[in-house]
Amino acid sequence: MMGLETLVRMPRRWKRALLRLMDALLMAFSLLVASLLVRNDGSLGDGGGWLLLGVAIAASPLIFQLLGVYRVVLRFMHLRFMVSLVSGVGLVSACLLVIDQLAGWPVAWQAVPVFAMLAILAVSGLRLLLLELYLLSRHHPRKPVIIYGAGVAGCELARALHHGGLYRPCAFVDDWRGLQGSLVEGLPVYSPEQLENRIEQLGIELVLLAIPSAPRCRRRQILEQLERLSIPVQTIPGSEDLVSGRSRIADTCDVQVEDLLGRDPVPPFPELMTANIRDKVVMVTGAGGSIGSELCRQILAQEPRVLVLVDNAEHALYAIEQELQLWAGRHGSRVRLRGLLASIQQGERMREILSSFGVQTLYHAAAYKHVPIVECNLVEGLRNNVFGTLALATAAVEARVETFVMVSTDKAVRPTNVMGATKRLTELICQAFAGRRDLGHGKTRFCMVRFGNVLGSSGSVVPLFRTQIERGGPIEVTHPEITRYFMTIPEAAQLVIQAGAMGSDGQVFVLDMGEPVRIAELAASMVRLSGLEVKDDDHPEGDVEIHFTGLRPGEKLYEELLIGSDVQDTRHPRIMTSRECSWAWPELEAYLVELHDAMSTSQHRRIQELLIKAPLGYSPEGEMVDLVWEAQHASSPRAPVTQEASTSSDLRLVRERLRSSGSA
Repeated sequence: MMGLETLVRMPRRWKRALLRLMDALLMAFSLLVASLLVRNDGSLGDGGGWLLLGVAIAASPLIFQLLGVYRVVLRFMHLRFMVSLVSGVGLVSACLLVIDQLAGWPVAWQAVPVFAMLAILAVSGLRLLLLELYLLSRHHPRKPVIIYGAGVAGCELARALHHGGLYRPCAFVDDWRGLQGSLVEGLPVYSPEQLENRIEQLGIELVLLAIPSAPRCRRRQILEQLERLSIPVQTIPGSEDLVSGRSRIADTCDVQVEDLLGRDPVPPFPELMTANIRDKVVMVTGAGGSIGSELCRQILAQEPRVLVLVDNAEHALYAIEQELQLWAGRHGSRVRLRGLLASIQQGERMREILSSFGVQTLYHAAAYKHVPIVECNLVEGLRNNVFGTLALATAAVEARVETFVMVSTDKAVRPTNVMGATKRLTELICQAFAGRRDLGHGKTRFCMVRFGNVLGSSGSVVPLFRTQIERGGPIEVTHPEITRYFMTIPEAAQLVIQAGAMGSDGQVFVLDMGEPVRIAELAASMVRLSGLEVKDDDHPEGDVEIHFTGLRPGEKLYEELLIGSDVQDTRHPRIMTSRECSWAWPELEAYLVELHDAMSTSQHRRIQELLIKAPLGYSPEGEMVDLVWEAQHASSPRAPVTQEASTSSDLRLVRERLRSSGSA
């Protein structure tokens, strides 16, 4: 092995010199053997024969050099190498024939064809031998794996793994019967039914899923088959990542939860994607968040004139602005990006931004969304989600924004938590603004888009589960029966943009989220696809336990997307529209004044009463858990702390501005 290692580490120029010498000797040897096979009178031993040997030795390295044979790296030999090799041997053979004809020595005519075949075998065989020696020098314990999918991606993966790495491919598994029982890349191809036996026989430690172009529904079926084997499963990147160059074929990764859900996205409608964006000034609030940042990515690809990014988190705003600038530079985009630090609670600041940039389309994604945190911070949840949206909507009307698209949530439907109640209240605000007749012609068009959980968002259970599995458990799930709707962030952002383009004033759009997913089953699938076993009463020797912690404050077992039954389809198969109860502006305005006064004086019980009183369907479960309220009631009774005197009049000032802008 030391000799092999020395050979591998030789300078490349020495390796090429050694190859030239060996090629020359092999060519001469091939000519000698060919002559002995064709003629047995020893004619090669005369002067003419020795001259031909000299020509073969001298001409072969030179011709191979000119054809680029020595530029080929042995580890990555390709079919083009054989083309160059055959061409080189052909030219050497032609030289031998010409010299033999000119000299009148009847040696080459019969021997040269045999020589050519022997030379090709000898020179290519030398390289294959050297390649095997190289792989032997790189031999170290590698995990035996089976590749699921013997198509183009599977073959490329097998070739990449053959050259080294952590894994040693042992076999393929493929659904197509035409491949089963054959050899692909030197590896046997088995049927899925044989997989369990082959795993045991070959000592397989990992299954690599190499079907990047398969639809998610098919990938889900395959994963369900593999799940019962309790063997780790990894996958190669999707076809889009491979084509774009973001990933390589050998970059295996954990199975994505999108594959477990098995739902294929519907291609976006180009006319809907561009309707409110192309050549317009577009603004996104909450631009640094999970949904807001993806909205920005999708919007930038539709070529707006200006994209205004608004967020009150400095680092998040910096990160998304840098990412978008990098993308724009790579794609030659001329879109002007403007990142602005601001809170939607600052009405004057919002009006200034909207007016200064002439914003035409506004996507409102800024909100406090974490259910337990908002439940424990009642006043701030209201201040940001409800009155921040009110301030933004007011500013949008004053700045004559054309379209206002509000991102809502399924938690707004018959809410049991404060966050859901605040989002339903913001829906009522947008509906009331849409129904106002005092805003004049050319008023802002308001629409709302409601959907459930998105994969990979901040607070998503998926990365949390993965971390808990890596730690060895337990996985913490709130309840055995809890279910949630899931959607990928890119799909959600695309549907938000398309729904906003279709909406008439005051419409509530609901995204088709597919079937709800039981969180406990999702956790168990992630455990099994990691090659582990769930530890429970039936499997006391399992690896990872699922621990049920109980529902958190304000958390529901089941989420809903619709309040009423008046649901209609739209031109997009994943978008529905729902006509739901609304509140006329005068009545809502009076209610908001009362709610704002209670909020400004930290009257927590009064706030809860007002939320229950409103047509939100709010039905809190359990005791109030606001941390300030708990601290006040844990100590001696005292008067609640009030805000600055000017705060309670903010809403009245907003109301006066609205009336003046409507009359104008």
